[in-house]
Parts: sequence; structure tokens; C-alpha cells
Amino acid sequence: MTTICREQKLFGLEEARSTLPLVSRIVRDIVEKTERMKEAYLEIRQEAEDEAAIERLEELQDRLHDLADERAGFVEELSSLGVELKDPNIGLVDFPARLEDRVVYLCWKLGEETIDHWHELTSGFSGREPVEGSFEAAPAVNSSEA
Repeated sequence: MTTICREQKLFGLEEARSTLPLVSRIVRDIVEKTERMKEAYLEIRQEAEDEAAIERLEELQDRLHDLADERAGFVEELSSLGVELKDPNIGLVDFPARLEDRVVYLCWKLGEETIDHWHELTSGFSGREPVEGSFEAAPAVNSSEA
């Protein structure tokens, strides 16, 4: 078995912020596909109760698979940028970064104007800290400038 090890990309704050126009579009697509997948799944559950709806059930299953494939493509696109998807329901992503002598995450959620928070690798969203005072920062790039 061959394992391909890709060196982890580490972002500076400004570099991560500069990717937000692209990242926000990709994340918006992921959230939308995730919502459509949930809707298709619910339809499948409803149709599964009706034994006469086998053809419709197959159509819905195909649609769910197509949506999953499309979402996987968007997740791969994020990954190729070095960005990690944490929650496809709310559009939460992390950008690996270096702070002093350790790797941390710069944290951004769909709807936020810019990257204003970071957290330790083990603390997650609830452990977010402001980047101000921890990272050198130039003027923020607004995610809506897409």
C-alpha cells in the first residue's frame, strides 16, 4: 500500500484572509449541497414507507448520490487550498497556521466578514480567541468582496 503524504500548508493571517472570496463561495456551495442532501434524505425516508414508490425512491437515491458527489468535489477544492472543513451544515472552516512555536487554526464561519478568531487544534469553535494581539494583521479582506 502506498501512502502519499502531503506537507500541511500553514497560512499567515493575511494569506488566509486573502482566500476568503474564493473560500466563501466554495463553503456557500457546500452548505447549499448539504441542505439539499438533507431534503433528499427526508424524501427518501418518506417514499420508503410507500412500497409502490420504488421508481421514485431510486430517483431520489440517485439525486442524493449526485449531491454527495458534488459536495465531495467542493470539499476537495477546499482541501487543495489547504483549508479544512469542520461543519458542512453551518459552513465552518479552519486554516492551519503557526502561532509562536505551535500549529493552531485560524477559524472562519460562513457569514462572518473576515477571519477574526483562532483556536488551538484541540479546543475547537468553543475555544476561539481573537486574532488581535496574537497575529500580525494588516487591514482585513471582507469575504463579501467576492
